[in-house]
Amino acid sequence: MAEARTARARIWVAESLATAAIEGERLDAASVRSSVARRLGLADAAISSSPAIDGLLDMMEDAASRWDKPLTKRRLCAWQAALFPTGFSGLYKVRAGKLRSGAEPMQIVSGPTHRPKVHFEAPPAKRVPAELARFLDWFNGDNRQLDGLLRAGIAHLWFEIIHPFEDGNGRVGRAIIDLALAQDLKADPRVFSLAGELAAQRSAYYEQLRLASRDGADINRWLEWFCRTFAQACGRSVAVVGTALAKAQFWAAHAGKSVSKAQAKALNSLLDAGPRGFEGGLTTRKYVSLASVSRATAYRDLASLVGAGMLASHGQGKRTRYFISLEGWEPG
Repeated sequence: MAEARTARARIWVAESLATAAIEGERLDAASVRSSVARRLGLADAAISSSPAIDGLLDMMEDAASRWDKPLTKRRLCAWQAALFPTGFSGLYKVRAGKLRSGAEPMQIVSGPTHRPKVHFEAPPAKRVPAELARFLDWFNGDNRQLDGLLRAGIAHLWFEIIHPFEDGNGRVGRAIIDLALAQDLKADPRVFSLAGELAAQRSAYYEQLRLASRDGADINRWLEWFCRTFAQACGRSVAVVGTALAKAQFWAAHAGKSVSKAQAKALNSLLDAGPRGFEGGLTTRKYVSLASVSRATAYRDLASLVGAGMLASHGQGKRTRYFISLEGWEPG
């Protein structure tokens, strides 16, 4: 079903951008969309992507689709290596595909360099192989009787406490969530916008991990927060799926009506933004910029769309705003 693939693509793109943004990395959204479209067989895969973007998507796809395969040290190292195809994170050399080493403590810090705030200090590197082996034995062991969401929350926290790599632990740890949920569902779980919700609550996310990582900490608080956040993420996904279905219904209702490429582009932008996503509605000025047409053409195009019942107008003169003509999409 085309609408389902479109909704899945939008969620996957948003999750990719969000899981990178949590770590302070900004990916090119157009390149991510193109790579996702290519993987899902959609038509708009025109822009080339970078090896780093493809590596992130490879990791996310492997976690979500190969849920029936065990999680191993080799698989984790392959995931982490995919995030750093050049072997560098910015200007810094990274041990890509290898566990961290050295005597320097692994600390999670924020704030200015002259006064950093230490959120967490991971176990020393010499303990990592044994700690990771213990985690993998648990993850691959007989613990499927646990609630799937609780198991995902425990797995993510445990992996982040170990912090086995020099860089990329957060993104790999969130892929482990996807894998755990896929194992519970026995299906691809990428209908949940969890990374997007974690990015929206980034400070709280780090604080909850910090509190749960302390020696002797009761992880129930973390699991309660994780489950609440997951519920909020489901709300995000419902909105994305609802928008995709509304878009499909809109075009089905207006099948056969003749619209120009400029008009179609404007309509799709409004539809993709959702019921309240296009702030202030569409104006003549916005249409000129969006569709790359003259002001006179914009007036004609907008009037034509209103006449066809595809747009509804509110206000008069320069205050006129245009909205998709769908129930619940017009301003109250």
